[in-house]
Amino acid sequence: MKLSRIFMIAALGMAALLMITSPVANSAIAQEPTATPQVIVITATPQGAGDGSADTAVEATAAPAGDATPVPREFEALRAARAVLQKKIGGNLTYVTAWTWDLLLFPDSALGCPGPNDTPIAGETAGYKITIQPLGSTTVYELRVTYDLKQVFDCGEAGTAASGGTAPVGPIVNLGGFELGGHALDLSANTATIMKSAKMSWVKRQVSAGDGNGVAYIQQGKANGFKVLLSVIGDKGRVLDAGYQQEYANYVASLAAAGADAIEVWNEMNLDREWPNGQISGASYVQLLSKAYSAIKAAKSSTIVISGAPAPTGAAGPGGKTNGYWNDDVYMADMAAAGAGQFLDCVGLHYNEGIISPTQGSGDPRGGYPTYFFSSMLARGLASFPGKQACWTELGFLSPEGYGPLPAGFTWAADTSVAEQAQWLAEAAKASAASGRVKLMIVWNVDFPFYGADPVGGYAILRPGGGCPSCTALAGVMP
Repeated sequence: MKLSRIFMIAALGMAALLMITSPVANSAIAQEPTATPQVIVITATPQGAGDGSADTAVEATAAPAGDATPVPREFEALRAARAVLQKKIGGNLTYVTAWTWDLLLFPDSALGCPGPNDTPIAGETAGYKITIQPLGSTTVYELRVTYDLKQVFDCGEAGTAASGGTAPVGPIVNLGGFELGGHALDLSANTATIMKSAKMSWVKRQVSAGDGNGVAYIQQGKANGFKVLLSVIGDKGRVLDAGYQQEYANYVASLAAAGADAIEVWNEMNLDREWPNGQISGASYVQLLSKAYSAIKAAKSSTIVISGAPAPTGAAGPGGKTNGYWNDDVYMADMAAAGAGQFLDCVGLHYNEGIISPTQGSGDPRGGYPTYFFSSMLARGLASFPGKQACWTELGFLSPEGYGPLPAGFTWAADTSVAEQAQWLAEAAKASAASGRVKLMIVWNVDFPFYGADPVGGYAILRPGGGCPSCTALAGVMP
């Protein structure tokens, strides 16, 4: 369930304006205009430090009794947050460039954003995360409002939007109907046959920038009747160098010119396995993405540019950031604030740690973290890019069946059977198509045989012995 909205009005090429016509004060708390919405547990933390004010928690002020027009609770939360921010910055916030809201569960009574005089009580607490970008400013402020609308917590600056307006997400781009593909290690005749039996029309391969095999992979995919997605990684030690970024851009442009149907720009950049330690940020990635996008479109405008999918993780904790990794939601918000939306056609996402059906939004024995669930992972991935479609560049379910015990770090999937893998892949494809928000689902993976410290073979739909139950299941839900 998508609980995030961005409201803006664009006119005559000027910056988007949103007029909030309701009174600045919060509506009467006694009213209950709408039913209590479902709470989705999502880690949402401030992306900038507070401003050091004496107390970030402020009691919300009720509106005069005469203001009895029922309005949605999220608008009441906005009013409360706006009133606090207006006092803080001393400006008139009747007009703002953009604002967003999310209904979330926070870790304590201060909604994860306590002031110096607050003593928060630990325990999940429902509340609203509100971001506001004032008119004429590139600064985005974050405030949090308790669900009962009685307190507002000032979390400081959440980031900086692109000059002249909110972080651009570009127009809504319809990339066409939903399509299915698979990540193949070796596109042999047998692999191509089983992919077609699953009604896959795309093949994904991964290459490093400069790899001479890229063009050959395109030709091989086309010869077998597939559209081709190339995921292009590179030298993380040089990736921040402007000269190397241009080399990378030139390479992906050559792949577009050679007929690549889609290109994913890098992979899991929120981990120091793929990006320099201490230099991880969505903003630094956008520098590479912008160069790659421009080069690809100049070479072949119809090539789909997919942003590199971050690794789904909450390992960075409440702050969302460490030198070695960032939580994926925080990372993607940073990408959006740096203008990534204007340099991508499709938002790259991964989902590879599920152990329950994609039709379920709860019931995972590990807990309620959103990366465990298909629906919340999709909502989380698109929250910062509301006008875009998603491309699952890796979506798979790990099963040890036919291989033996899983290695340390992967035992969470010990009970997943091959039959469940097949059923869940089919349900994920069906849900992706039905959402209207997903262009492409690449199954991770088709034919990788390796099963060791990294048990990629357990994700493969081509199982030991040569069977492919997932092929039958997927074919049953694809047109």
